[in-house]
Amino acid sequence: MFNSNSWIKCLNPNPNTVFRLFCFPYAGGGASIFRTWSNSLPSNIEVCAIQIPGREGRLRESPFTHISPLVQTITQVIRPYLNVPFAFFGHSMGALICFELARQLRIQQEVCPVHLFVSARRAPQLPDRNPLMHTLPEKEFLSELRCYNGTNEKVLENSELMEILLPTLRADFSICGTYNFLSEPPLNCSISAFGGIEDSIETSDLIKKWEEQTHSSFSLFMLPGNHFFLHFSQQRLLEIISRQLLQFV
Repeated sequence: MFNSNSWIKCLNPNPNTVFRLFCFPYAGGGASIFRTWSNSLPSNIEVCAIQIPGREGRLRESPFTHISPLVQTITQVIRPYLNVPFAFFGHSMGALICFELARQLRIQQEVCPVHLFVSARRAPQLPDRNPLMHTLPEKEFLSELRCYNGTNEKVLENSELMEILLPTLRADFSICGTYNFLSEPPLNCSISAFGGIEDSIETSDLIKKWEEQTHSSFSLFMLPGNHFFLHFSQQRLLEIISRQLLQFV
């Protein structure tokens, strides 16, 4: 039996909510990434962040290294929260997770998301940039990590802190690197994809390919910033999400 309270953090609980937005973090990230999002979204939308083992309050728990068991587990813990319409938002690794979760819900004939927001991640049918990154020696692994411009240099140079963080980071990059896309019919829900204008890793042409994964409408938005534009352009990102969700609320 899973404790859904450890997995799902509803950051501004609303017993009268009419809609939920489930948010999935990037590699190494946790639920706190989304702690202020409810302040910029309509009050009747409840923001629920997924807290994956191996980070923040779950730091002592073993992280997942493959996407399939992770998605299977989330499918179980999220089920009680699917009693109102909902959408998924995932950034980088989180985009892969929420995409596969949407497909898993469809396979199990569960209620499915009405919309998918995917961010800073190439379409799932495209090969990963560096699938063996998680296997690299520490020096090379940290060098690759710097390419994403998401980890403070002082953190990277702190050997004691990195000793704590590296197992989770390697596990998360293993989730991405070992991901094996299986061809299935496109989703019925609409998809909005986001990218960073200065992101040299996940470029607009790679992100645009997400349109192949939906039978419904597709939108692409490129925002100022690098791979972690969701921090630099957060207000603009949330404005677009709010506007997109108004059709469902």
